Amino acid sequence: MWALPGGFIRKKEELEKAARRELREEAGFSGVYLEQLYTFGALRRDPRDRVITVAYFALAPRETMKLKASFDAKSAKLFSVRIVPRLAFDHSAIIRYALTRLRNKIQYTNAAWSMLPKVFTLGELQGLYESILGKRLDKRNFRKKIISLGIIKGASGLKKGLRQRPARLYTFKTRRYTELKRFF
Repeated sequence: MWALPGGFIRKKEELEKAARRELREEAGFSGVYLEQLYTFGALRRDPRDRVITVAYFALAPRETMKLKASFDAKSAKLFSVRIVPRLAFDHSAIIRYALTRLRNKIQYTNAAWSMLPKVFTLGELQGLYESILGKRLDKRNFRKKIISLGIIKGASGLKKGLRQRPARLYTFKTRRYTELKRFF
């Protein structure tokens, strides 16, 4: 069965360091935005033993993810949150909780920076929001709102090779987690 990457904490290891180590060992990538999600501790969530999980979620541009299976995994693969296969243990509940958190987070923070390349088009940014929120957004309203938030700025150059005319490029003013003074 598919399962989220994870493992056990070492005796002298801090939680976030363990989460980063497991992400690197189990999925093969590092240097990404990582945040503690929730503690899952329902009885019988793992049939092997009593297990309490301190779950983290990582955000990164898809093109930077170089997944590789670790020594204790047969394979590693990315799935769309809209088409998740049957998962081991309570991992489906963990994904649902993470998606709810992310849907809320992108409305009051600049967290979208961690999932896009350094430069992007407004169409790519809108596509990210639509993918996370699970709904289509009005193009004019989205662009007006995102620009009014003051979290992005124009970048030099244009993105060519699109179906329409070349698109203007943007970048986030900061690539650090920031809570917004105004909400999306």
